[in-house]
Amino acid sequence: MSVLPLTIMTHPLPPEWTTSLNGRVRLVVGPADYAGIAPHLAENLEEAEGILCLLTDIIDSKVLSISPRLRVVSNMAVGVDNVDLAACTTRKIPVGNTPDVLTDATADMTMALLLSAARRLAEAAADARDGLWRLWAPAGWLGADLRGAALGVVGMGKIGKAVAERAQGFGLKVIYTDLQPMKGVQAEFVSFDRLLTQSDFITLHTPLNESTRGLIGESALRKMKPTAILVNAARGSIVQTNALVMALREHWIAAAALDVTDPEPLPTDNPLFDMPNCLIVPHIGSATRDTRRRMAEMACENLLAGLEGNKLPYCANPEVYQK
Repeated sequence: MSVLPLTIMTHPLPPEWTTSLNGRVRLVVGPADYAGIAPHLAENLEEAEGILCLLTDIIDSKVLSISPRLRVVSNMAVGVDNVDLAACTTRKIPVGNTPDVLTDATADMTMALLLSAARRLAEAAADARDGLWRLWAPAGWLGADLRGAALGVVGMGKIGKAVAERAQGFGLKVIYTDLQPMKGVQAEFVSFDRLLTQSDFITLHTPLNESTRGLIGESALRKMKPTAILVNAARGSIVQTNALVMALREHWIAAAALDVTDPEPLPTDNPLFDMPNCLIVPHIGSATRDTRRRMAEMACENLLAGLEGNKLPYCANPEVYQK
């Protein structure tokens, strides 16, 4: 009787999401409340043939060096900035991800954040709860109009395009910046500096890499309109947290709405949590029942394909298959 391949699942997933793994792998599962690879998981890396991880787990050369039998890394996320792709490719380890499936959910969340910040929903709800809503106030909780305003999209990938489509339904004028103009996009391509200075709302959808890490820092924030609202549903490290604190405190910009932060999770004593013009939610851009389940299923598909020596259906480093 053959021994099933040992697989590390860094965090538990609902069992109904991972039924394809039943009887096909030996699972060692980490705790739900540990950021990264828990110590008892690390003890199994020497024998592990597969890793199913989340975007909060760092899979770097150090992890790979103590995983000599590793044959596949399956990341339950679209982005793979938490995985050292170059190191995996050098070791001929394919890395799986979950593209396309979360585009609509994340675009919907982006619009929810934008609308919430524009209409000051979190602040107004808190005031209502705290007894500060005593009567209808003509000048109370005034927000920003969307129709006719300019939305700047940083990164016109699939999610950026989906946001642009939704934004046009609200009457927003969409401008965008990227490495180059995109075909088939009903939006105006502009320079990064022009986007910063002309946008009433700015939403981030660029991947996290060395060129985008810290992209929104003091210089960028000072160029934005004092009435501008920043939305980040991409990766927290694209925005420099300390600079954002200053920008909101000193009113360089009007507000921010964040689904992601740096660090993540953001410590509860961070001053951003005390600012009424900053809305923070716990990285829930893809958090719909169908989307998260499909992400898990895709991660399992990638994992099993790698363990069985087949090409991953969703591979982030396809060059690993080149001879």
